[in-house]
Parts: sequence; structure tokens; C-alpha cells
Amino acid sequence: MPAPDPIPSHERFSSSAPVNAMTVDVEDYFQVSAFEEQVGPERWQEWPLRVSQNTNRLLQLFAEYDTKATFFMLGWVAEKEPQLVRRIVDAGHELASHGWSHRRVTSQNSEEFRADVRRTRRLLEDISGSVVRGYRAASYSVSIDTLWALQVLAEEGYRYSSSICPIRHDHYGIPGFPRFAFRLAEDGILEVPVTTIAIGQKNIPCGGGGWFRLAPYCFSRWALRRINRVEHQPAVFYLHPWEIDTDQPRVPGISARARFRHYLNLRHTESRLKSLLQDFDWDRMDNIFAKTSDESGDLRRA
Repeated sequence: MPAPDPIPSHERFSSSAPVNAMTVDVEDYFQVSAFEEQVGPERWQEWPLRVSQNTNRLLQLFAEYDTKATFFMLGWVAEKEPQLVRRIVDAGHELASHGWSHRRVTSQNSEEFRADVRRTRRLLEDISGSVVRGYRAASYSVSIDTLWALQVLAEEGYRYSSSICPIRHDHYGIPGFPRFAFRLAEDGILEVPVTTIAIGQKNIPCGGGGWFRLAPYCFSRWALRRINRVEHQPAVFYLHPWEIDTDQPRVPGISARARFRHYLNLRHTESRLKSLLQDFDWDRMDNIFAKTSDESGDLRRA
């Protein structure tokens, strides 16, 4: 199908100076997709939880730099750590869904996906007492073959998704799709892709994750400044709590590629994050994209 047109920037946010979206995917070190063959959900109970202490450190950093963020949380983590859910909301951050057990959309049919996002949203709302508007798929796994997931999310009461990365990657991505917020249909859910920068004919990730640890910080600063000042767009940045945890247990038996991607430069993440928080303005996803993600103002659960 042809790529949809991005929504014009003046329709997405009202500020003349773009404020960027800071986001956290709340999952533990053993729950990443790259480790699913070695540590599937049936074995998660065998690994010590570190997600709470690492997320608490992020909350502390955000407080120090007066930053509000959106936390996309796994239902599995929320069930184990309900006090962490409340701490996030009490600190003024947005709570959003990351699905129940980090299962990729590409491994589910529509009814399995519907049950997953419904279960996760209800638990998060019951624990926090706040409305959950946003969703992010595990490993950005809304693909060209699973675009039906966006319709399911809309039917389940979600207001926006951040589940597509417009790049070519061995695990995810839809090359040629918009780099900025768009809708597949006029009345469809808002999709807000993680941020990339166009260099030549390619989109290069610059919105966090392993790329933030791989490239020098000067690249991230240059790319985000260009997006803000030249393209006049808000950026969407993401990281995981385990990315600031240099002492996390090592998972045996993983491939050399997975080992490189997961453990590279963990020792630099926190210092780079501090620079990022100081160099740019940040806010929650719902605050930045509220005008288009929830025009009706009706935040009640569907």
C-alpha cells in the first residue's frame, strides 16, 4: 500500500518551538526480543528483577532535570511491581501500554492482539487510577502486514500508537513510511513513529535505543537539533531502564550480534541521557500530540 502522508506540523503541536517526547519502555533486561530464545516468558521467574531500581533511577534523573516523560509499561512488570506504576503516575508522568509480555505483533493474530492490549490497559488503569491513551508494540513490530493492529487499538480505546519505525532493519521497520505523525485513515488512530533523520536516501535512527549507545553523543545532538530547527518537528526519544544498568546479569548463549547490541556502551547511557535532558526540551507524548490524538477530549475507557 502507498505510504500515508504525515500530518502537517502545525496540526500536531501548538508550540512554535518544538518540545520533544521523552519515552521509556519499561521492561527488564531479560525480556528483550533478542533474548526470547534463551529466556522465554516461561523462564522469566528464574531471573532477578532489576526493573524497579533502574526505573527509579530514571525517575530521579527526570526530577533533577524537570522532565516529564511517557512510560510504556509491560503488563507483566506492572503486575509484579504495582508500586512502581503508582510512583510513575504520582510523579506526573504519563503511563502507557507496552503490551503484556513483550510479544511481537507479528507473532499474533488480531484476536490474540486484542486480548493482549485490552488486558494490559485494564490492569494499568486499575493500578494507577489514570487513563491509558498510548501504546507501543514490542520491538516496533507493527509491520506492513500487521497494520490491522492500529485499527484494533482504536477500537480498544487507545488514542495513539508509537509502534512503527520507518527504516529497514532485520527485526522491524516499514521503509518509506512517514518519519513523523500520521494516520492511515482520517478517523484512524494517530501513529507517532520513533524519530529518524533522513541522510541521502536512507532514514537513520536517532531516537534512542541501541543507536544512542552506538553513535557518539554529538551525533544525537546534531540530529535532534536538525529535526527541531530545520524540519521544525518534535522528536520522539526512547530508552529502557536496563540501559543504565551496567551490573545486570549476563544472559548466556546469545548470538554475538545480540550481545553487541544489548551490552554496548551501557556505561555511557546515563551520562549521555543527562546531556540530552540538559540540551533539549522534553515532555510527555500525550501533552505534545494531544491535539490530534484526542480531539474529542473524551478520555473514558472504551
